[in-house]
Amino acid sequence: MDEFDALLAREGDGEGFDALELARRVSADDAGKETLSRLEDSFDKLAVRYPGSPPQELLERVRRHSAYVTRLMDARMTLAEQRRLYVVGGWFQLLAATLHIDLNQEHAATASLRTADTLARHAEHSEIRSWCHETDAWRVLTGGVYGRAVDLSQAAQELAPAGSSVAIQATAQEGRARARLGDRKGAYAAIDRVQRMSATLEPLKNAEHHYQYEPGKALAYTATTLAWIGDPAAESYAREVIAGLAPTGDVQKWPRRIASANIDLALALLVDDRPDEACDAVQRAILSGRVVPSNHWRALEVVRAVEARKLPESPDLREAYQGMSSLATGER
Repeated sequence: MDEFDALLAREGDGEGFDALELARRVSADDAGKETLSRLEDSFDKLAVRYPGSPPQELLERVRRHSAYVTRLMDARMTLAEQRRLYVVGGWFQLLAATLHIDLNQEHAATASLRTADTLARHAEHSEIRSWCHETDAWRVLTGGVYGRAVDLSQAAQELAPAGSSVAIQATAQEGRARARLGDRKGAYAAIDRVQRMSATLEPLKNAEHHYQYEPGKALAYTATTLAWIGDPAAESYAREVIAGLAPTGDVQKWPRRIASANIDLALALLVDDRPDEACDAVQRAILSGRVVPSNHWRALEVVRAVEARKLPESPDLREAYQGMSSLATGER
C-alpha cells in the first residue's frame, strides 16, 4: 500500500483526506494533476474490490472519496482538470449508486445516479451516462418493472461507445429483463449479441474491475437469463461458472458471482425436476453470506418453489432464508 492509499484507508475523523488536502495546497494552486491521477487510481482499485467486498464496507470508502471530490470542486483548476474531476466524481457516484442498489437503498441509489449523470453531462462523458442507464435498469428490474428495465438497457446501448464494456453489459441487462417478461426470442437474441461482442474482448489486467466486461461475466449472465426463461441449458452454464471461478472450492475471489450461479443452478434443477439438488444449490448460496440484499428475491423464488412442492427440506430452507434476511436488516 503506497502513502496515498494509506492516507485514504484511515478510518473515523477524515485524517487521511485532511493530510492529502494539506499536501495538495502546499504543492499546487489548483486541484493538481497528481491528486487527480491518484483519485482516478483509487477509483479503479475500489471498482476491482467490488466483487469480493461487503457492500456496506466498500460504500463507506466510496463516500469518503466522493466527499473529497466535492471539496476539490472549489479549488482553482484548468478546464482540463475540471473535466477530469467531474469524470472521476461521476465514477465514484456511479459506484456508490451500485452499492446502494445492492443494499436495497433505493432513494440513495437514485440520488447517486442522478449526480453521476449530471457530472457526466458536464464532462460530456457518454460512457458514464450509459452506465447510469444500465445501472438504473438493474435497479428497476429488481423491483419487478421489467418493461422499464428493457427501455433503460436500450437507452444505455444507444449512449455506449462502440465495443465498450457498457455496450455489452447493457445488452446483457436487456436480455435478463426480456427473460423476466417471458420474451424468449428477445432473450436469446440478446445472449447471442453478448457472446459475439464479448468474444472480441482483449484479456484484461484487472478482470475483477466492475466496469470492465470480461468473458466470465458473459457466461454468468447467460446462466441467469436461461434460468429465468426456464431453459434447462442454464444448468451447464451455471456449473461452468462455479467450476471456473472456484475449481478447488475456494470462493474468495468471486463470492457473489458464485452465489448467484448457485441460485441459477437451483432454478435450472427445478425445471429439470431435481428438487433435492436444487435445495442443496440454493442453500449453498444462502449460507455463503454473499447474496446481497438486492438479490434476496432471487433466492426467495427458489424457496417458494420448493415450498410449493411440499418437500421435507422446505422448513430448513425457509429458516436459512429468514436468517439471511434478518442479518441484512439488522434484526435478531
